[in-house]
Amino acid sequence: MRYLGELISIGVAFSWTATALLSEYGSKRMGNLTLNVARMGIALLFSALLFWGMTGSPLPAGASTEAFMWMMLSGLVGYVIGDFCLFQCYIIIGSKFGQLFMTLAPVTAAVMAWLTLGQRIDAMGIVAMMVTLTGIAITVLGRGGDNHHKVVFNLPLNGMLYAIGAAVCQGVGLVLSKIGMDHYEATIATPCEPWLLPFFANFFRCVAGIVGFSILLAWREGFSSLRRNLADGKSMTTAVLTTIFGPFVGVGLSLLAVQYTGAGIASTLMALTPIIIILPAYWIFKQPITLKSIVGALISVAGVSLFFLL
Repeated sequence: MRYLGELISIGVAFSWTATALLSEYGSKRMGNLTLNVARMGIALLFSALLFWGMTGSPLPAGASTEAFMWMMLSGLVGYVIGDFCLFQCYIIIGSKFGQLFMTLAPVTAAVMAWLTLGQRIDAMGIVAMMVTLTGIAITVLGRGGDNHHKVVFNLPLNGMLYAIGAAVCQGVGLVLSKIGMDHYEATIATPCEPWLLPFFANFFRCVAGIVGFSILLAWREGFSSLRRNLADGKSMTTAVLTTIFGPFVGVGLSLLAVQYTGAGIASTLMALTPIIIILPAYWIFKQPITLKSIVGALISVAGVSLFFLL
């Protein structure tokens, strides 16, 4: 099906919008590291149940050592380092400016895919990417006051470095996943449904994620918060919902998307969350919808439309 990868990518953006809304509540209730350890563990459980139902085994089909190492590296870069940097930048410069810097992720993914996979984006694709990301940036800056362009230049350096690190890790992690899946597909011992392969691959990413986040949690806070939240119904409900839309369905579909379209294009379309979140943020958190937000959304929609004219 033509444009399948692009359509899946837009679906991922909707999934990550739900994740963003749930994570904001969950992080405040549980703490960022505790939430991440919980959602990695739940994602592994959901994956095992999916594999058991589809293949009769709770574990993914055997992967070569090379594929395993690429997927673990992807999880370390994309989940552990990337999310740690993202949450740190949110603390220092706020989520709005963090989202602004995250528009660098698609560019990073496109460059990384070109260097490692030989994927190229033609002139129209580059224009579509730039138009879409410009619209997203305008939307992010359009939330609130009128002098954000001045504030950006006065942001703390460490906050900006964390934000840039998060964007780079997200873009690089996506391409590392693609490399790992290519090795996985070439060496998998037992044939499987094509749509299952990204979920097999994500299983190994989640293993890297739970190990990395557990180490960070032990180092920074200890496990008392995790034990307390595991016994709290509201916390676990939030963690389960965050997992479904995030590291289980959302990430699984993001890996499926890069099987059908270029990493740069997929990453750009997945970055539409700040556009999609406008109405839910207004309804749930009463965040005002500004003229800049509307203009930015329209520009992004125009950019997305260009992808379907390629």
